[in-house]
Amino acid sequence: MPTVSSVTLTGRLLLLLLWAPHLTMASNWLSLARLPRSRPVSGAEPCGRLRGLTPGQVGVCRARGEVMESVRKAAEMVIEECQHQFRNRRWNCSTTPRGINIFGRVMNQGTREAAFVHALSSAAIAVAVTRGCSRGELERCGCDRKVRGVSPEGFQWSGCSDNLSYGVAFSQTFVDEAERAKGMSSGRPLMNIHNNEAGRKAILHNMQVECKCHGVSGSCELRTCWKVMPPFRRVGAVLKERFDGATEVRLTRVGSRTALLPRDPQVKPPAARDLVYLAPSPDFCRLDPDNGIPGTAGRRCNGTSRLAPDGCELLCCGPGFRAGRAEVVQRCSCKFSWCCSVRCQQCKNTVLIHTCRE
Repeated sequence: MPTVSSVTLTGRLLLLLLWAPHLTMASNWLSLARLPRSRPVSGAEPCGRLRGLTPGQVGVCRARGEVMESVRKAAEMVIEECQHQFRNRRWNCSTTPRGINIFGRVMNQGTREAAFVHALSSAAIAVAVTRGCSRGELERCGCDRKVRGVSPEGFQWSGCSDNLSYGVAFSQTFVDEAERAKGMSSGRPLMNIHNNEAGRKAILHNMQVECKCHGVSGSCELRTCWKVMPPFRRVGAVLKERFDGATEVRLTRVGSRTALLPRDPQVKPPAARDLVYLAPSPDFCRLDPDNGIPGTAGRRCNGTSRLAPDGCELLCCGPGFRAGRAEVVQRCSCKFSWCCSVRCQQCKNTVLIHTCRE
């Protein structure tokens, strides 16, 4: 006869199984990155066949099909940037070999890794769509013509400023839709909405100004300037810093509404640009195929550092690493020619490398 504890455990497992498909839906659009370039991602029939989109996102796809190629590009940007930012961490944004859950079930668990992916994803869509506007690839938008007049610094606003407001609005419609459809009274939708907005603010708070001088012999008598988005690499770096300083929160009732407040009452409430998470992360040390965790076995690590995240003790989860020598081909004896080109030779060198034990 089952005990009370076993019944409780079974009930929790059933709840997890029931909720798992809904929890993953918010970021499953990233699976568009798996599609071949030749496959269309717009049109009534193709939109309905795109696995990973929520019903609301399918509706956006059908109504605003011209933007979907930018969405596909955004999915590719997320994977590339995530893997760059976390290349030296235990969790390195490894992708699953198949399926619509690109980063595996670890995205279901409300961890800081999930917080980062949601923030980066919403930012990527805003950036990719805004780029499409500025390049004239989208019919419904173009440059931001509202940036006009003379600035307090004395230069003239002109040129093609990036239309970030359009990209942000589309990101809110496409990415936040899956969360709002669940209702805003539970923890995970509130967490995802907060992090989605933090991702977009990472762009807004790092906008740049580019200028061009006009005048005789480059005298810069008149300077015209326009606003541009920061490089996406900069956005990723900002969000990586937010990841490291993310706040663990819990769902709390405040009057008639629910809100996310720090789990530790001594911690100040997170700002709108900060990342928040609900659950602690796994250690990512061991292989866990069911959750899409490849482990760290076989990974290269830094044998000369003890405290850095890529140091062998941290990356390999203890002293489980080995040293060996390998032959690498590197550029050497480089020379600069008068016409600004660089000519190098190929040299073979033997280097010491460290890898985590299998």
